[in-house]
Amino acid sequence: MKRGKRYQESAKLVDSKKLYSAKDALSIIEKMPKTKFDQTVELHVKLGVDSKYADQQVRGTVVLPNGTGKTLKVLVFAKGPKADEAKNAGADFVGAEELIPKIEKENWFEYDVIVATPDMMGVVGRLGKVLGPKGLMPNPKSGTVTMDVAKAISDVKSGKVEYRLDKSNIIHLGFGKISFGVEKLLENYETIINAIIKAKPAAAKGQYIKSVSIAPTMGPGLYIDQK
Repeated sequence: MKRGKRYQESAKLVDSKKLYSAKDALSIIEKMPKTKFDQTVELHVKLGVDSKYADQQVRGTVVLPNGTGKTLKVLVFAKGPKADEAKNAGADFVGAEELIPKIEKENWFEYDVIVATPDMMGVVGRLGKVLGPKGLMPNPKSGTVTMDVAKAISDVKSGKVEYRLDKSNIIHLGFGKISFGVEKLLENYETIINAIIKAKPAAAKGQYIKSVSIAPTMGPGLYIDQK
């Protein structure tokens, strides 16, 4: 696959055989040729677990100290006082059963996160085949099935991210924009890595963190010395 000129220029700054400190890697990313948009810095962590087994799942949420650089839109499934609470807390969309045909038949996905009160999960569950593949199903573990909808909305808006394994036992997520600068990105990086380390399942054997790399959206990855 032929890479563009900007990517090739960026790749010249990276030694693919070297393990970098997170700070040094972020400093190199900051020096890479700029794009027309503010690139996200992505984290990829390969873990020594097997996601096929329930007792080796790694999943959780963490609020990044400096946010993600992206304003997320929140849809809340709630009724009555809880719907009012959601609106007052800054939810972008609030509703109940009437939203089902809009999502199912009109492919309405103008939101990034769904929060639901527990009593609404019967309604939301009917959308499982649609929301599940998109990673949008609310989940108690991620704090998106809750009676405290105001806190859930606040967490999402202030930079809460969810980390979870894919089928290759790798966690992928963005943790800020290049414009944040090295120090703020480093704070976000360390917050996520520490959360992933603390989430190590008791059933995990051997080396837990196999590899860590970070990369800008349109650039090469750098491997991190994460000991």
